Amino acid sequence: MSDHAEPSGSHFIKSIIAEELAAGKRKVVHTRFPPEPNGYLHIGHAKAICLNFGLAEEFGGRCNLRFDDSNPLTERQEYVDSIREDVRWLGFDWEDREFYASDYFEQLHEWALDLIRKGKAYVDDLTADEIREYRGTLTRPGRDSPHRDRSIEENLELFEAMKRGDFPEGSKVLRAKIDMASGNFNMRDPVMYRILHAEHYRRGKEWAIYPTYDFAHGQSDSLEGVTYSLCTLEFEDHRPLYDWFIENLEIFPSRQIEFARLNLSHTVLSKRKLKKLVEEGHVSGWDDPRMPTLSGIRRRGYPPAAVRDFCNRIGVAKADSRVDLALLEHCVRQELNRSAPRRMAVLDPIKVVIENYPEGQSEELEAINNPEDESAGKRKVPFSRELWIERDDFMEDPPKKFFRLGPGREVRLRWAYFITCNEVVKDEVGKIVELHCSYDPETRGGQAPDGRKVRGTIHWVSAEHSIPLEVRLYDHLFTKDDPDQSDRADKGEAGKGEADQGQGGGGFLDNLNHDSVTINTNAQGEPSLAEAAPGQRFQFERRGYFCADSKDHSAGHAVFNRTVTLRDTWAKIQKRS
Repeated sequence: MSDHAEPSGSHFIKSIIAEELAAGKRKVVHTRFPPEPNGYLHIGHAKAICLNFGLAEEFGGRCNLRFDDSNPLTERQEYVDSIREDVRWLGFDWEDREFYASDYFEQLHEWALDLIRKGKAYVDDLTADEIREYRGTLTRPGRDSPHRDRSIEENLELFEAMKRGDFPEGSKVLRAKIDMASGNFNMRDPVMYRILHAEHYRRGKEWAIYPTYDFAHGQSDSLEGVTYSLCTLEFEDHRPLYDWFIENLEIFPSRQIEFARLNLSHTVLSKRKLKKLVEEGHVSGWDDPRMPTLSGIRRRGYPPAAVRDFCNRIGVAKADSRVDLALLEHCVRQELNRSAPRRMAVLDPIKVVIENYPEGQSEELEAINNPEDESAGKRKVPFSRELWIERDDFMEDPPKKFFRLGPGREVRLRWAYFITCNEVVKDEVGKIVELHCSYDPETRGGQAPDGRKVRGTIHWVSAEHSIPLEVRLYDHLFTKDDPDQSDRADKGEAGKGEADQGQGGGGFLDNLNHDSVTINTNAQGEPSLAEAAPGQRFQFERRGYFCADSKDHSAGHAVFNRTVTLRDTWAKIQKRS
């Protein structure tokens, strides 16, 4: 945007950027998406991705992809690869701007030495527990460490010995010397470096000391010329520290701005908790279609355009709130309604025999691929004497408002003919196993020449030509709107401790929905579904939206995941309101 006019769909961050550009405080917009490669990205990260890349695009700027990889204990190349794939899947390109905090270790070390030489950093021998005790409380200021007044020479010598690996883990740290009486805990001499005798996935065993996030993050932004460092609200109290490092190192001043993170109903968006679900076997992996990870929702069939639309709809705010999962599903339905080709599949089949249709004969009927997209064209669907229909499309003693098939009733077969049920066949225990019907050959295409009307239309597949399907029906992974509610109740107002220990522990795992997936191996689909490619999305008419599973689907074993049902709760709520 050459004239720096404020973009449409404004929010407070856009307003800040537009004002600074107009006032000449900034000349370019340069953002970054900085994930730590210690897990798979989730839908909350999608909001940050869309915000950072979206702002750069709107203002004609740049956005980097930077891996904040300064913790060798939790980071892996697997996570780097998955993050790259997720960002590209969402439709964003960082071009040649892929960076790693681990590439800056040498420069960060030099800057740490610079702060020591200025008397603004020192090596401390206190343990982690002692540091917490010395830090004080909200009502009591912290106390100076007994090692706070070490000489510059001694600190330089000790820090270099830490770097060489001369000391055991936990025996020493490097701390910034700021203000132990500050009202902001983050300014009470925060830790800059800790000793870790661990192998880094990129740097190997080159380093025995690693920078903390607070020390690495802002300096990485500065090195890359990032003008706007966008963070979620939990980093608001870290901003004074972010600015302190920049000011005291006298480096390029990035500006940190905080926004509310995404909280989604029936979902947990904590990497730690998602990792727990995976490691304890509550789900099949990070890409389980019930997971809110981007790899999970991609496997389930969510289109990237729907995720971007969702992120745009929820906007960017300064206060935390919880978004109804139904809104995300609404965005998915809207996109798939426009883009997904239609197919017929019967999930709970019951056989229909059309007694007046010639034995051994079949024909091809024409069906529209997508009524919302004329360019999608038409396809041929085989029709024969024996069909499969949904079991719940027939009732032996139907109530008044049931307009589907029943004894003596006539219904329309989608794209085919009118049929009438003449006989119900049951097995020895009284279960209906077959319906004997007749068809009207004059109603091909679903219209009667005499103008008679039928109230019901049902879908079907030819029993002779259909292919077996494995269909996986997914529901919410958690039974409660807020799965973390019991965690917060157990922690109390102070927010101390952990309460996610699992079953019986009052944690989020107690709210798992143990019926969140149903696997149906009895379904039958029209033969064209045999040609579906892994990841391809369809609307199974009257049943919902489905996606060929990216891992298990093949030409000889058709596996489809239900992406979302046809019923749109969000749209109905909005209409009522």
